Amino acid sequence: STFNSRFYIDRIFSLNMSFVSEHKVCIAPMMQYTDMHDRYLLRLISEKVFLYTEMVTTGAILYGKCFHQLEYNPQEHPVAVQLGGSDINDLVECAKISEDYGYDEINLNVGCPSDRVQKGRFGACLMLEPDHVAECLGSMQNNVSVPVAIKCRLGVDEHEDYEFLHNFVTIIKNAGINNFVIHARNGILKGLSPRQNRHIPPLKYDYVYRLKEDFPELCIIINGGIKSLDDVKLHLQNVDGVMIGRAVYHSPYFLADIEKDVFNNKNVPTRSEVMEKLIPYIQEETSKGIQLNHIMRHTVGLFHGQNGSKTWKQYLSKNMCIRDADLQKVNHIMDQVKKNNPASLER
Repeated sequence: STFNSRFYIDRIFSLNMSFVSEHKVCIAPMMQYTDMHDRYLLRLISEKVFLYTEMVTTGAILYGKCFHQLEYNPQEHPVAVQLGGSDINDLVECAKISEDYGYDEINLNVGCPSDRVQKGRFGACLMLEPDHVAECLGSMQNNVSVPVAIKCRLGVDEHEDYEFLHNFVTIIKNAGINNFVIHARNGILKGLSPRQNRHIPPLKYDYVYRLKEDFPELCIIINGGIKSLDDVKLHLQNVDGVMIGRAVYHSPYFLADIEKDVFNNKNVPTRSEVMEKLIPYIQEETSKGIQLNHIMRHTVGLFHGQNGSKTWKQYLSKNMCIRDADLQKVNHIMDQVKKNNPASLER
């Protein structure tokens, strides 16, 4: 029996380490940005980053019949769905549906500070109800076999001391949740827009570092203001993972540096190779009725920082990021890539 118990302890430790390593670099859930087409593009660049959907509300799934928001490409794994809601029964039902879809993780949004989200009693305002959040998460985890996680802030409004965050995490941890994504800013529920909430409240990375010291057994992922490879490397010295948002959306090839330097992958495709791989996907999706601009809008920043990037953006704006884009122009994408971005042909 001693051998068996040792085996199971090692097995649990191994699974936990695997879970942590998968989250070394994550792409933040971003409304109107990280749809399935954007995630497919990002996966073409990086094999290892952990992807997240846009936040999908329980109401949209259960009552709005917005199942298209749960669609993803099999190539996206590992990929998590982020849910928004606060009704326990609804969250459990949506967790089951998400598991059936094949998602690798189910993440609960407890960080969005928008007025609309607050009116629905979910997002950042739920940090003021830690016991209810714990009950929601615990019930979800008890009804699915995939990991259930949380994305939250340091606190909300005047609740900005470390003790508030420590208490919140303690309560959630006791519900059996081990994966925490922490946006290292307070959420201001009144007076600031979601965009302002991403910039005005000061970053307090030290709070997240301290959280990892106090809870070494938890997977702690830091989010907020991460814009460079140096930022990523610095944070990984203190926490288990980093989550990057708009820096990657506006410059997707940022992931190439991460793939090479963080994951030690020497086989990263060039920008041109990424576009070559994207073309069959574009042709397949548009044949299903997906509008071309819904896919191509995500490639605007692919050549960011390269000679000809301005011309590339202008070409997309005029030809492919418009509602009635000509599908025949897909056949000439690579001509434009080679013409305007010769440097992109190099690794």
